[in-house]
Amino acid sequence: MRIARRAREINPSPTLAIDARAKELVASGVKVFNFSAGEPDFDTPPHIKEAAVAALERGMTKYTPVGGTPELRKAICRKLKDENGLDYQPEQIVVSAGAKHSLYNAMQVLLEPGDEVILPLPYWVSYLEQIKLAGAVPILVQTRPENGFKLTAEELLSAVTRRTRMVIINSPGNPTGAVYTREELQSLGEVIEKNNLIVISDEIYEKLVYDGCQHVSIASLSSDLKERTVVINGVSKAYAMTGWRIGYAAAPVAVAKAMVDFQSHTTSNPTSIAQAASVAALCGSQEPLQQMVGEFRRRRDYMWERLNAMPGISCLKPQGAFYLFPSVAALIGRSYKGQPIRGSGDLARILLEEAQVAVVPGVAFGDDRYLRLSYATSMEDIVEGLDRMEEVLRQVQ
Repeated sequence: MRIARRAREINPSPTLAIDARAKELVASGVKVFNFSAGEPDFDTPPHIKEAAVAALERGMTKYTPVGGTPELRKAICRKLKDENGLDYQPEQIVVSAGAKHSLYNAMQVLLEPGDEVILPLPYWVSYLEQIKLAGAVPILVQTRPENGFKLTAEELLSAVTRRTRMVIINSPGNPTGAVYTREELQSLGEVIEKNNLIVISDEIYEKLVYDGCQHVSIASLSSDLKERTVVINGVSKAYAMTGWRIGYAAAPVAVAKAMVDFQSHTTSNPTSIAQAASVAALCGSQEPLQQMVGEFRRRRDYMWERLNAMPGISCLKPQGAFYLFPSVAALIGRSYKGQPIRGSGDLARILLEEAQVAVVPGVAFGDDRYLRLSYATSMEDIVEGLDRMEEVLRQVQ
């Protein structure tokens, strides 16, 4: 049976592949120190789970409107107004099965074959594949550590051609933890407006910021930018609800309608019970979130200091999300016990098989000189996992 070209050309998610291999080792009885997963290790807060139970008990087990329940769409509008300074109506909100689904819907309805999409590098793994699935052309722009891995207005302008349709902005970012300032977004916005570009603004990590850093949505900077931006967000990261699969998009009316129509023929509505839980997440107590952010900050600080003390490692301090993106460029071309380190993939394999430490190779994000480590795991595992990692790195020759 022939497989369609679009499916043949997809690269499976390296992050999930590493996580799967780590789980295989765990299933065989091996203790693995897993720094690869992109989800909080905390449980969903009790009041959110209670809302889901209540929804079950009152029989909320049927279809909902494709774009989300009225209650959830209204709650999202209030959240966007109160926290981001963005005015949207419920018909401009599209709730989907996770932010990844929201991104896919947006690209499918906005991109034509041959359109160019500017994608800052390093990038989250699924952006590249979703651009290609829409028939569009990814234009990769290398960002620099001296700029905090953030796209500059000059870099954006230099990548624009007559076929450029869209630019993707991810702040706070995966894998780098970069957070754009208001001034940086304003500079990008000037280029975007002058060149009539569409923006996908992925803000899924917006609540996970540290050291007094403030998240700013590019859509809040001007009415023109708002009209050319699709804001992507969800409850997965902030409320430890990755398995509940609720993301959402806020967009101009015509775009939101197209996304609803598209979704009506793919998945229909997101899970009714998870939508009820998401209302509780957005409208209920935010104290569990603040506790989680505080613990993430403590882990980040420890991991950042430890990594920078390891041989061959240098790492910027991230301002958001729950990842570190250390450079391992000094280790490439060397070897561990006769095993060559030709790139980040070799080093990630060595760490998993020799030290039982799971990390994601930077090549998955477009830059083979780095690794990504998640600190969404216990401090106990962070300490021992880094001890094991350092032991391997000290034997690299």
